[in-house]
Amino acid sequence: MLYEEFLDELKSFASEKYKTFHSGLLKDESRRVLGVSVPQLKKLAAKYKNNVEELLSFPDDYYEVTFVKLAAVGLCDYYTFIGYVDSCVPLISDWALCDSAFDAKCIKAHKDEFLVYIRKYIRGEEFSRRYALVTLLKYYTEEKYLEIIFPLVERCNCQPYYVSMAAAWLIAELLIKFYPQTVGFLSEQSLDKKTHNRAIRKACESYRISNDRKNFLKGIKR
Repeated sequence: MLYEEFLDELKSFASEKYKTFHSGLLKDESRRVLGVSVPQLKKLAAKYKNNVEELLSFPDDYYEVTFVKLAAVGLCDYYTFIGYVDSCVPLISDWALCDSAFDAKCIKAHKDEFLVYIRKYIRGEEFSRRYALVTLLKYYTEEKYLEIIFPLVERCNCQPYYVSMAAAWLIAELLIKFYPQTVGFLSEQSLDKKTHNRAIRKACESYRISNDRKNFLKGIKR
């Protein structure tokens, strides 16, 4: 498969209306977008999941090309996936590629093994950190991982907006599932003020947490 052929296939699914919509969500004027919907991109990733090497050789001229690359790698078995993960994480340049494209469900059966990668990425660039936090959110929100998650979030530089939002999302989910332990973590005030308050706001937006707990959380905003 030639890159030009793959690009022509992508363009056949493009919509100017969707391009305008999705470009607005990405908030990155430098990013070239064709306007192909996420469900269609995932179908293409499934179609070419056995052509990962070929896909990864293509230039990242368009958002959709990078999306299909990452989504295809995410469909690999675990040991194939980790062979590519270090070259894929640097391709993540926005929240959509992080949260939607690069979702490797194979991690679910190898959580302990993958922690070494999370520890590495959480010290990396902005979207590397977001990827680590989102992966923790998707696969590690269990009580036995709290003693790992809290120190990782504490040591993570959450100042960039997209990192802060991912950390807040993760802590909000832990407040819902493990309220006493997570309140204890928040009481240490080891998070920056914005992330601390964003986590509380997100938790208070959930119907899965009682009004009494919401009122308490609002009282510990900084």
